[in-house]
Amino acid sequence: MTATSFLVFLLMNRLFPLPDNIHYSTIMLDSKGEVVHAFLTTDQKWRMKTELSEISPTLKKTLIYKEDKYFYHHPGINPLAIGRAAVMNTLHLKRTSGASTITMQVARMMEPKGRTYFNKLWEIFRAFQLEWKYSKDEILLLYFNLVPYGSNVEGVKSASILYFKKNPDHLSLAEVTALSIIPNRPSSLRLGQHNDMIVVQRNKWLKRFAADKLFKSKEISDALLEPLDAKRSDAPNLVPHLANKLKHTTHQDIIRTHLLMNTQMKLENLVQEYARGLNSYNIHNASVIVMDNKTHHVIVYIGSADFKDKTDGGQVNGAAAVREPGSALKPLMYGLCIDNGVLTPKSVMTDVPININGFQPENYDQQFNGFVTMEYALENSLNIPAVKALHELGTDKLVHTLEDCDFRQIRKDEKKLGLSMILGGCGVTLEEMTGMYGALANGGLYVRPEYCIVSQSETAKNNPAQHTPQMGKQILSPSADFMITEILSKVTRPDLPVSWSSSMHLPRIAWKTGTSYGKRDAWSIGYNIKYTVGVWVGNFSGLGVPELSGANVATPLLFKIFNTLDYNSTNEWYSMPKACGLRLVCSETGKVPNDFCTNTVMDYFIPLVSNSEKCMNMREVDVSADEKISYCKNCLPDAGYKKKMYKVVPPDMQTYFDDNRIAYEKIPPHNPQCDRISTEGGPAIRLPKNGTEYFIDKKDPQTLQLSCEVSGDVKSVYWYINNKFYKKSDAHKKEFFNPEDVRVKISCTDDKGRNNDIWIKVKYVNL
Repeated sequence: MTATSFLVFLLMNRLFPLPDNIHYSTIMLDSKGEVVHAFLTTDQKWRMKTELSEISPTLKKTLIYKEDKYFYHHPGINPLAIGRAAVMNTLHLKRTSGASTITMQVARMMEPKGRTYFNKLWEIFRAFQLEWKYSKDEILLLYFNLVPYGSNVEGVKSASILYFKKNPDHLSLAEVTALSIIPNRPSSLRLGQHNDMIVVQRNKWLKRFAADKLFKSKEISDALLEPLDAKRSDAPNLVPHLANKLKHTTHQDIIRTHLLMNTQMKLENLVQEYARGLNSYNIHNASVIVMDNKTHHVIVYIGSADFKDKTDGGQVNGAAAVREPGSALKPLMYGLCIDNGVLTPKSVMTDVPININGFQPENYDQQFNGFVTMEYALENSLNIPAVKALHELGTDKLVHTLEDCDFRQIRKDEKKLGLSMILGGCGVTLEEMTGMYGALANGGLYVRPEYCIVSQSETAKNNPAQHTPQMGKQILSPSADFMITEILSKVTRPDLPVSWSSSMHLPRIAWKTGTSYGKRDAWSIGYNIKYTVGVWVGNFSGLGVPELSGANVATPLLFKIFNTLDYNSTNEWYSMPKACGLRLVCSETGKVPNDFCTNTVMDYFIPLVSNSEKCMNMREVDVSADEKISYCKNCLPDAGYKKKMYKVVPPDMQTYFDDNRIAYEKIPPHNPQCDRISTEGGPAIRLPKNGTEYFIDKKDPQTLQLSCEVSGDVKSVYWYINNKFYKKSDAHKKEFFNPEDVRVKISCTDDKGRNNDIWIKVKYVNL
């Protein structure tokens, strides 16, 4: 009979599986394990999952004593209790005594049904199923998670949070006893409404505990005197932006974040107050992320200045929104240039007008600076040197590095991105930018920022390609990273907010600003040994504001945050890596000095990586005694000449000097009596651009500009259109012509007989 019954149970167990797929409220915890945000279940219940570690000995002892003293000794039902209840109910002709064990109560809570004999038998079957599938502690845990507390509150944790504002393991004996009473009469004994009645019932049970010496007499006496001031409060709703983000990406019942709530609340107040001060400029919002550099944990996450502000889109998560970065990607790009041997901090570049395949960048102030070093270009966030550097580096290297740093929009737009991306012509988020700068703070090692603890199975299910926690990718060498950090941490910076250094405590940080096109986004991202902080300021509507800039609007907030986080920080700072070297370079070129270099400066470099080309800044030229003409080897006279050193000026700088009437010593024109025709140093046609298609309005046809760059000994050039002579011109003068509606060949010949050709297409259209 026993074997047959067991086989029947197994069959029933297979045919009618337990309805134990329980849906819990998604809750988010801070770094201390406190609930900081909670969501209703799909059936609109507060059913927060209680964990085994949260069941204190007091809670466990109280429940078992009150509900089922033999819980650990029966198979799911208590035959003695059932027999006693049957006798008592028969004698009194009504229900006077219950026989439900904790296991049977769990079965009833899982599958609520009316009180009939058949349903009681079904409940017993479910109890056996529970005992078959779960351990006693797991069943006890299910009870704590499902027990009703009236209205839409279920589970000990929900009741503890909503009525006592604490986790279950922090409840006192008096509070535990009060909570144990409610499930028996959830409608007539409601916390916050019937507290006096609950205290009476609570004290009755406390006295029973005392009589059976369940707790020490001192604990009982203290509990009897403890007032009950519990009342229903709102569920925690402290970090809505991050909570909504993680709820839809982790799919976990309990999301364990690394938030430091004291710091989070301080910075929320700081950001809200700061944003309020910008309202008069029509600037309404800000977002902030703070990351711990040692653990890569995100400890502060602020999506907007005020989540409750519906007027200015406070519910928009600005930290995750795709925006334009302005110049904020330049540090990474220059770091890649260092690692690829293209530049070092003292490398000299030219900041003059350029046109690369039709792209003509301008500096923020629409001025040009001539010769500049790479570090000066980065300090001053010059656009033209940055575009030149990216052109030499190649956009693919920057794009692929950003992809390695999990820039999602960059990955989507990979094939469409060009040189303009270094000036902000791409889409990024504050989350991504903070993570990338976190790599600069860690010797060039990128480790994905960790917002919460995610199980390995959940990680693999949602994003199989992502790095496991604490795995990283070296996006810059420690040496290149150190050089960039040294540049970004200089105190005398042009993007230092006005009067900040004299009026406030200036933290020791490395930082970079960015302002997007149209002044829609202001960025300032900084780091020191301990923290990386990302700040975005602007309007979620995309409205541009003349006063909006990274330096004057975002950086003051960045400094305030660092002063709040790390005001009394030590002087600990980054040290030079062993693989990084120091060398003297020519101050005029940034290259290894030659014999004629008289001014040298110290520069960082990476041995066997950095360019070791020697400086060729000076050139020895044979000139006449009066220095009016120069000679080549073919026409050098036997006497009456001398040798003189001239500074080599690149063609683009010659044009810049000539256009701006800046005097410089030119190499005298070549001997006119020489019949040599040189093939080197021919004119380089700047405009029009070779291979470009130009569309011209038929109604209002525009002329096209002719301009070229020539060597210093050229005075005149000759322009040809489709092999027909067009005009003789001064070498540095801009000319204009009306093209035909065809494929056009343009030729330029200098007065030394050197020639260059380009081809363009011209179409006349109705614009």
